[in-house]
Amino acid sequence: MTGALAPVKPLTALDRCDRCGAQAYIRATLPVGGELLFCAHHGRQHIAALREKGADILDESARLSETPSMAPNDER
Repeated sequence: MTGALAPVKPLTALDRCDRCGAQAYIRATLPVGGELLFCAHHGRQHIAALREKGADILDESARLSETPSMAPNDER
């Protein structure tokens, strides 16, 4: 084993919040194994406690405020 970390898989529209089923934007990987997925709302509620427990947090909630780009062939 080289000790290198596995690449973090980005969240997709298929990843759902474990609390409410909305699209997940936050992944908490627990130190004992396993992961929890949260929408931005529930992630904000639980992120501090998860960090205190040593969870690694992937927070992609900034994607919510991104402006989608137009497709290259989209003529308006």
